[in-house]
Formats: sequence, C-alpha cells, structure tokens
Amino acid sequence: MIPLETKQSGGKLLPTRYIAEKIKSRLRSGNSCYHLVQNLLSSRLLSKNLTIKICGTIILPVVLYGCETWSLTLREERKLRVFENRVLKRVFGSKRDKVTGEWIKLHNEELRDLYSLPNIVGVVKSRRMRRAGHVARMGEERGVHRVLVGKPEGKRPLGRPSCRWEDNIKMDLWEVGGGGDWLE
Repeated sequence: MIPLETKQSGGKLLPTRYIAEKIKSRLRSGNSCYHLVQNLLSSRLLSKNLTIKICGTIILPVVLYGCETWSLTLREERKLRVFENRVLKRVFGSKRDKVTGEWIKLHNEELRDLYSLPNIVGVVKSRRMRRAGHVARMGEERGVHRVLVGKPEGKRPLGRPSCRWEDNIKMDLWEVGGGGDWLE
C-alpha cells in the first residue's frame, strides 16, 4: 500500500484535489507579501533591476514554496500568471505614449518583453523536472522513489482522470523536446 501523503522538500505529494487549495494558499501568502512591499515596488527612487530583485527574493519564494510537487491545470497556471502580471505591472508602472503624451497601461506582452527572467509557470516546470530527475536517480529503497514508481491498489474514481504529477512531467519533457521514458 502506498501512503497518500509523503513529506518532501517542504511540500507534500498530495492528491490532485488538494493542489488547487495549496496553490490558493500560496497565492494568498504571496499576495500579503506583495502588499507589504508594494510601496517599494512602485518607488521611483529604486531602479527597475532592484525592484525585480526584491520580487525575486521576497515574493516569488513565498509563492513557489513546494511547487516541485504541484500538478498544475491550465486554470492554476492562469492564476499564477495573473499574480505575476499584477506584480510586474506594479514594478514597471505605466508608460507615456510618445505621440500623444498620454499615460497608457502596459499590456501583458509588453511586460513579458521588459521582464527578462522566465515566467512563473516556466519556473514551476523547471523545478518540477529537476525534482523528477532527482527522484528518478534515487535508490529503489527510498520511500519517495517507491511512491513515484509504485502502483496504488484499488480503482480510480469514475469520470475524467485528474492530471497526475507524472503526467505533468511527461508533458514538460515533451514541450522541451525530450521524449521517451523519463525514469530511465
């Protein structure tokens, strides 16, 4: 019998229905950090590079804590992108149109061009693949490896099967261009 929850690197390998609640909790925590430093993020006294570093050292670690174990759906990826765009809009602010002289809001594509670091969903995927490689190299006697390659007893519930962590790893590898069995 495979245990339902295994504590690993600050996160838990949880059933999919709890992942959405965990992400909501992480986003709420990140939101509270964001509100604590929002005056720093919009300050004209600090350079944009420094405010981006503040985001990367204060806000993102709070949001991404334990993200290696998340099995993301498109809805959850969208929530993460919305949070990131809100923070970036605070950092970069609005810009002045050169022709009319009016202030205009930056669109998401313009924010992506200004922000040189990988987006938050890409960071989650890279951390998840790094964690999968680490677990795959573990010995067979380790509990985490047994949970990963083991087959649980019993039947899955009726309906559409929920996306599993392993399914996300295979999709991430396919996006990167790697194929085959990732456990080998």
